[in-house]
Order: sequence, then structure tokens, then C-alpha cells
Amino acid sequence: MTKQRLYIFDTTLRDGAQTAGIEFSLEDKISIAAMLDTLGVDYVEGGYPGANPVDTEFFEARRTKRAKFTAFGMTKRAGRSAANDPGVQGLLNSQAEAVCFVAKAWDQQVTVALEIPLADNLDNLRDSVAAAVAANKEALVDCEHFFDGYKANPDYALACVRTALDAGARWVVLCDTNGGTMPSEIRDIVTQVLKLAPGDHLGIHAHDDTGQAVANTLAAVEAGVRQIQGTLNGIGERCGNANLITLIPTLMLKPFFADRFETSIPAASLARLTQVSRAFDDRLNRAPLRQAPYVGASAFATKAGIHASALLKDFSSYEHVPPDSIGNERAIMVSQQAGKSNLLTALARHGIELSKDDSRLEKLLATVKERESRGYSYDGADASFAILAHQVLGTLPNYFDVDTYRASVERRHNAQGEEVTVTEAVVKIRVAGEVLMSVAEGNGPVNALDLALRKDLGKYSARIEDLELVDFKVRILDGGTGAVTRVLVESRDGSGERWYTIGVSPNIIDASFEALYESITYKLLKTEVH
Repeated sequence: MTKQRLYIFDTTLRDGAQTAGIEFSLEDKISIAAMLDTLGVDYVEGGYPGANPVDTEFFEARRTKRAKFTAFGMTKRAGRSAANDPGVQGLLNSQAEAVCFVAKAWDQQVTVALEIPLADNLDNLRDSVAAAVAANKEALVDCEHFFDGYKANPDYALACVRTALDAGARWVVLCDTNGGTMPSEIRDIVTQVLKLAPGDHLGIHAHDDTGQAVANTLAAVEAGVRQIQGTLNGIGERCGNANLITLIPTLMLKPFFADRFETSIPAASLARLTQVSRAFDDRLNRAPLRQAPYVGASAFATKAGIHASALLKDFSSYEHVPPDSIGNERAIMVSQQAGKSNLLTALARHGIELSKDDSRLEKLLATVKERESRGYSYDGADASFAILAHQVLGTLPNYFDVDTYRASVERRHNAQGEEVTVTEAVVKIRVAGEVLMSVAEGNGPVNALDLALRKDLGKYSARIEDLELVDFKVRILDGGTGAVTRVLVESRDGSGERWYTIGVSPNIIDASFEALYESITYKLLKTEVH
């Protein structure tokens, strides 16, 4: 039987940005878009150009290589043409390949919220889609409040679907905007919509207000839709969106779906899904949810007792899928083999090939576990893992040693009598036996240390000229001002590659310096001539 294609539309950077407490910077968006592109999703919805400076700048260049780079926005306003609507023109003039218009499909929302006639709403939808198609953009339409609208006035909700498709929309997405629809209702209503529109032009966008966004998405797929929308780790407004980190393995590993459908996600991406999920949480500067389905640290954890005893005899007793199929691991005494498997995969990403019975693998695994117990996390700091691996394996070149470093912050009055803060750093290093000392001022102690450390690396200076620090995140692991601090540093170079390094210490400056030191070391390592 020929499998049917399911399309995965990620809205982490748009709908996910509505999450309370989350603010994506431009660099965050660029980094996460690349992560999604590598994961293999079909669409990356990056935001709303024109709505804020970050989104506008984000859409000044295409940010994906494979996935369709998608902009989100409103249909044109009533009383003006699409050509004269600044919002629509902002979408069409952006570097997006596809445009997703949001249109209200609930008659009450049209008359109460928009305060326009129902026919005008359909006209706005038709003209906006036609304008996108004329501009050679793929057009999608999010039918907002579709399920509530269908229950209140099915004819009008269906008219929105028909209007969008007739105008040339590639996808019409049925949205459970307030998250209150039940899976059985989703299935029944989608079945009715399929009498009007083909499933390979319909999508589902579910919110998690009743904890059923994943279930509602799967119900819609079972009924016939062929595009699913969601976010990494289910982030989103209020209770969140459908969690792609849960949906992807369900669609790919559960025979009920896997035997009937195929997705764009390659097997290699599925095998590192746990790492993707935890790295994303690191970007958000929050702790991963231990009990998250598939990827949580407790997802395959079994305490001692009869369950652990049964598990040793038959893993499928308490594991619905093999942990390593999504890059997770079994958290019981016999988990060493699964841990080794994950390490071998991670080592291969850095061109390090070892056999499973190599004694150095045991040492590396023990080192990683010991460092994780002290607060390190390598899921979101792959460059630091590469350095650690080379250290343990004895293959890390000794580029330079740090003798001493110092950072000072002084609050004083300048010549104009204004209060200013001056930060200075001094770093003394040894390169090939030569002692080099550099001094730099910066915007805070971390910036000053970064500038001083990179100011003079002797014979290695030319190899780090294009290195720059992009982002810097701090997380307190245990409460209080004397707690252990974890620092995550994002760096990039002229090739466009980005990498992440980590530092952990009770002292934030020490943790920061460790991450900076490893960033430079990784840059030198990756430019090493073999």
C-alpha cells in the first residue's frame, strides 16, 4: 500500500512566541529556524513581518534552506484593496516563500470582533489569497475559531474554506483556537469538511487547553487532514499548542500511523529528537520537563522493584518504544549499553569513530555522567561535548593554557560628572611556551573577558578572526545567590556555523570564562588541518 504524505508545519517562532515569559531575540529566531530546518519539518512559520522590529528584520532574508520559510499575517482590511493594505504588502514583500493568512471562520467573531458584514470577511479572504498567489507565494489560510464557528454556523465556516480554496490557497487549516473541542468532535467535523475539500489541502491547528491538542491532531489526521501544525515542546499561548516532539515519533513509530503515512522527518532526526527537545529548552533558559512523553528524563525511568525486575526480562513490559529510537535512554542499572549507543551517535557527528567495546567509551560515559551530576548538560552544548570527548580520548591538541585572568567592574563619574560603569579584564595565556597578556574593556565582565581572551592568541590569532559571541544565557541551578550557575554561550564564524559551549561553577565569571574558553578551542579544533 502506498503511504500518504503528511506535512509538518512548525509555528514555534510565531504561535510559540505567544508563550508567557518567552521573548525570542533575532539571534534566537535564526538559531531555532536552523534547528527546525535540520530536523526536517516542511514549513517554518517565522512570525509576522511588520508587527515588531525583530520579525521585520527576521524576514529580510530567507532563514531556511529546505523548509518553506513562511510569514504569518492578517487578511486585508475591509474598505481597501490588497495592493493598498500595508500589512498584506509587508507579507508579500518579505523574503518568505509562503504566506499564512489568518481569517475568522466564526460568524460571531466577524460581526463582534471585526465589526464587518460576513460577506466582507469572505471578500477580504479571497482578495488576500489571490494577491499572494499573484506574487508567486504559496498561500495558506488559518481558519481561526473554525470548530466553534462550525458548531454555531456550519454554512459560514464551510464558506470560508471554499472561498480560500477557490482563490488558490494550497492549504486551509482548521483551527481549534480556544482548545476546547473534543477529539470525537474534531473527527466528526473534519469528516463533514472533507465532503467539500480534499484532505491533501486541509490542515489542523490544535491548542492544548483541555490537554488534548495531540489527541485532536491525531483525530484530524485519522479523519483525513494531511497537514499538522504545532510547536517544539508544545509551547504557545495559554496552555500551549500541539507538541511536535510528541506527534513526530507517534506518527513515525506507531504502526497505526507509520504503516499508512510518511513524513519529511528523516530517521536520523528522529534518533536525535531528545537532543533537539532539550537543546530547545536550553535556548529558552528553562529546565526540560522530566515527564515529557518520549523525550523526558523520566520517560523510560523505572525504580527498583517488580517493575525493574520485569523490565530486565522484557523491555516492552514498560517501554512502548525503544528509548534509543528517539535518542533517549533507559534509566535503570542496565542502561549503560543504551548510554553507549547515544554516545557513539554523538561522537559520529564530530567525526569520531569508536567501537562499542572500546574501553575509552566507558571512561567517556562515566565522565559525562559525573559532569551532568554537577550541572553540565551537553544536549544543548554539542561543541563542549566534542571538546570533552577529545580530552578523554587524548586527541585534543594543546592550543593554549590560561595562567590567570581577572575581571573588574568600577562605578565612577566621568569628566562630565556622569555616573558610568567601566569593566576591564586581564588575561594571561601561554601559547607554545610564549607568555601573552591582553587587557580589554567591555560591556560587562563577560564581554571584557571575551575580548581580552581573543585579543592575542599568538600563532592562532588568524584562525579566530571571524569568531564572534552571538548569545549568552545564564541559569541558576539551585536557588539563592550562592547557587551553582550554568552559562550557555552561542558563537558563530564567517562560515555561518553556530555552536554552543557550556560552563558550570558557583561563580558566574568562572562559568562564563569556561564557556568562552571552550568556544575558542572548538573554533581552533574545527579549523585544524589534518
